[in-house]
Amino acid sequence: MNKTAILILISLLASLTLKGQSGGENIYEFLNLGSSARVAAMGGDQIALNNVDADYSFYNPAALHPDLDQKVALNYVNYLTDINYGYASYTKDYAKIGTFSLAMHYVNYGKFTEANEFGEITGNFKASDYALIISYGRQLNKNIRVGASIKPIYSALEKYSSFGLAADLALIYDSSDELFRASIVARNFGYQIKAYYGSHREDLPNEILIGMSTKLQHAPFRFAITYRHLEEFDLTYESELNKTDDSFSKSSKDGFSDKTLKHFILGAEFLPSKNFSIRLGYNFQRRMELKVDEKTSTVGFTWGFGVKVSRFQVSFASAKYHLAGASNHFSISTRLSDFNF
Repeated sequence: MNKTAILILISLLASLTLKGQSGGENIYEFLNLGSSARVAAMGGDQIALNNVDADYSFYNPAALHPDLDQKVALNYVNYLTDINYGYASYTKDYAKIGTFSLAMHYVNYGKFTEANEFGEITGNFKASDYALIISYGRQLNKNIRVGASIKPIYSALEKYSSFGLAADLALIYDSSDELFRASIVARNFGYQIKAYYGSHREDLPNEILIGMSTKLQHAPFRFAITYRHLEEFDLTYESELNKTDDSFSKSSKDGFSDKTLKHFILGAEFLPSKNFSIRLGYNFQRRMELKVDEKTSTVGFTWGFGVKVSRFQVSFASAKYHLAGASNHFSISTRLSDFNF
């Protein structure tokens, strides 16, 4: 309990003095679209989970472990409207060197109608984003793991294209009894090498996260919490809805408690057996910013489950974003060495 209190206090104090970027102000925002069904079911962006699968290096490369050797993972997300995205990864361990992961993260935004300045239909076009993710993780000592990822990025929006490079750095602390894990991740720090047009380069959606999880010693429950945007305390966004006198007003009058809670994501996992689990999560920022006051519904809540079927681990999650719909996540993983080719 003391470890938890100390980590939360550090995150709160640090975020009061640091300044950074928030959502909607950067390019390559798709880098924040995690596809793991397990993580999505626990609220999203849980960076301190253990007993992870091959796709978890997307959230925390320090979690790469020799136990993941030759594991592959495929993820698919049926997102809002006709947007779909996914993630495919392969993990390989090299003794005395470390564990590596090679992955592809993509987003397909669907088909758009093209028109000229007079409103005349001239055809159709597509838009998509891609990131190749090369990750590395290594055990430093009994309690500490470190990891890093490098991400070449390609984005194509109609006739415009862009290329960039981003990187993640991560550190994990595990207690000796392996029931408690804490982690800090700095992700998506990089540079837009080729702008969409001219020399107008934009910022990447970088952020620093801190998280922890604990499994009860004598009960089948795991609890997790993540604090996002350690570098920026006030996540309140500017809105044109209340624009007056050519000036922007805040989207809401958030007090200190609201500003604090927007950083937190809560998750829980019920583990009745080694082959089945039930997961729940709650995302404070998603709830506060996307709910409709007249009907709040379950916006911000997430749920899902995982089941092992023969040699395959299958997971599903549903994340409620808005009354208009939810995202559905599907994940499947296996170990290639379990098959005789």
